[in-house]
Amino acid sequence: MDIFEKCYDFSNGISTRGQEYKAVVEAGIYPYFIPIESSADTEIVINGEKKVMIGSNNYLGLTHHPKVLEAAEIAGRKYGSGCTGSRFLNGTLDIHIALEEALAEFVHKEAALVFSTGFQVNLGVIDTLVGRRNIAFIDSLSHACVVDGCRLSWGEMIRFRHNDMEDLDSKLENAVPEREKLIIVEGVYSMEGDIGDLPGVIEVARKHRCRLMVDDAHGVGVLGPTGAGTAEHFGVEEDVDLIMGTFSKSFACIGGFIAAEAAVIDYLKHHANTFLFSASMPPSAVATVHAALEIIKGEPERRKRLWENARKMQETLRLMGYDIGDTQTPVVPVIVGDDMNTFLLWKHLFDEGVFTNPVVSPAVPPSGSRLRTSYMASHTDKQLDFVLEKFDKVGRKLGLI
Repeated sequence: MDIFEKCYDFSNGISTRGQEYKAVVEAGIYPYFIPIESSADTEIVINGEKKVMIGSNNYLGLTHHPKVLEAAEIAGRKYGSGCTGSRFLNGTLDIHIALEEALAEFVHKEAALVFSTGFQVNLGVIDTLVGRRNIAFIDSLSHACVVDGCRLSWGEMIRFRHNDMEDLDSKLENAVPEREKLIIVEGVYSMEGDIGDLPGVIEVARKHRCRLMVDDAHGVGVLGPTGAGTAEHFGVEEDVDLIMGTFSKSFACIGGFIAAEAAVIDYLKHHANTFLFSASMPPSAVATVHAALEIIKGEPERRKRLWENARKMQETLRLMGYDIGDTQTPVVPVIVGDDMNTFLLWKHLFDEGVFTNPVVSPAVPPSGSRLRTSYMASHTDKQLDFVLEKFDKVGRKLGLI
């Protein structure tokens, strides 16, 4: 057998997934890898046509903030376009250190470490900490980077039912007591929009003397009195051992960080392969994130506006008759169930001027296909009313509401 056989079977519509792919393409409703020609925050241009963007993780609307753009330009001119090396060798700039210190203070931890992508954070941290004797307990709806981090490690991975503390407790009861354990949960679940039960997880973790890591990619900047994330939202910062965040959401850039005790960060700095053997974040990205952090701290009205927009969309979509699950955040899934109906809803909204994200299995459970919509602080009422009008029109046309 040729190792490329699976590629040909997919591309030619022979495998099961390939047949599904080919059917969607031939129906003219393939929704992925669409090139965006320009962006103005809440609006984008595709094929010369403007569309309202409700598929972005740019929660605070900072990608076009003048202070953010200015910081990136100044850093690029001072340090160049990139470091061309790893942090371990020649890629540590003074602005990397300054950002790490600011992030640690922001999330109330002793130290922090920045990685070039958020995916690399979870791969590197989990792989480094979960050894042969160890067990990682993860929520069944954990992001792919958490799952891949566990697979990459030498330890055992055990899943528990989503946000189910009884199931987590039961699985820990049945685990070998002598093996060290790490519980990994998310602050905000990216496809459901619900918030992780941190107080419940902490109670179970204490009972079984486990360490706790929170992937707060969608929580930092959004939750908490100062935007420091889910742990701050619940007031349990001291009970969370590791806080992970990404820069591709509220921080309007790319990259990620882990925050913890100084000794833990020092160990990760010298042992995490995804940190040691990757080129460091480019100067413009570092400056972008630091500028975004200052805005998050200094402009709380953005977070207030974000929540106003999120509640408006949640309430109105529910009143229309759409199933939006148990969302509690600006991530609002519109659950359709069937893959083809999901793609049809996406295409009709797209043609009407609304850009959304269709998500199907395996990213979500089977029969849980949905449009993943998400909202920004910078969306205007006029734009949101336009989106709601189109959801009402298209939903009725397709018989979904």
